[in-house]
Amino acid sequence: MVDPLAEVVTLLQPVAAFSKVVSGAGRWRVHRSEAGQPFYCVILDGSCRLVTNGREPIILQTDDFVLIPEVYNFTMSSLEPPEAEGADTVPVALLDGGFRLGDGNGPSDVQLLVGHCVFGSPDAALLVSLLPDFVHVRGERRLATLVKLVREESREQRPARDVVLARLLEVLLIEALRSAGTAASPGLVRGLGDARLALAIRQMHESPQKRWTVAQLADTAALSRSAFFERFSRAVGVAPMEYLLSWRMALAKKLLRRKEGGVANVAERVGYSSASAFSVAFTRHVGLPPTQYAKEQMDTPAP
Repeated sequence: MVDPLAEVVTLLQPVAAFSKVVSGAGRWRVHRSEAGQPFYCVILDGSCRLVTNGREPIILQTDDFVLIPEVYNFTMSSLEPPEAEGADTVPVALLDGGFRLGDGNGPSDVQLLVGHCVFGSPDAALLVSLLPDFVHVRGERRLATLVKLVREESREQRPARDVVLARLLEVLLIEALRSAGTAASPGLVRGLGDARLALAIRQMHESPQKRWTVAQLADTAALSRSAFFERFSRAVGVAPMEYLLSWRMALAKKLLRRKEGGVANVAERVGYSSASAFSVAFTRHVGLPPTQYAKEQMDTPAP
């Protein structure tokens, strides 16, 4: 059976960028602005405060794991931040390669591992849109172990390091996303956490070439058309046919990039009755006609 979550994560091609251990004591605050990079954090010991992408503050505790597929800004601080608003604490590099925030004397109040990865897929933005925008998992030691393995592997120059890191990151992302389940923000993960919706989502991934209708998908989920539409839209964050369109376009881009058939063949494989109908949909969604997209990918190595 097709696994939609594994398909999306595999297509994303996660690559380790960096990770570091940070400890903090006393009052401290760090604010960062990122260009939509994937961010993850595991609390190794203690607790701290996190605000991301304008969300309400959350308190992170030992063994908590946070994954944000697209982070644009975040503020991390001690439970009681510094009184001066906007004042960033300058991290101090330690001899062991870690960093210290706040009071440099005495034991730390919190220790965390933070990291960024990058998605190698040219379709990353499209694929990330299918995921929840925020994942917070509490008390899953498996995730903490996986993150430590990523950190250790990224620091060593062992044979096949890049291959091992890519596989570890895929496992890390899948484990984090499936651990979140229905507690995740709207997206694919939350939809798969609903047993009835999962049946319909798996059908979309297993047979993207089928001319699906909302009524057919509702039958698959054993729900009425209106109940299915509302339940799917609430859980996944987009309407059923919008999700199907996004997935079909992700597949189409992969097929065109890998030169697996002409436009007519790709159109048929992703559920369009004609090349012209597919070209119109692809151009509207991607911003380029499929022939031009394929041509621009000619000099790009296939993933």
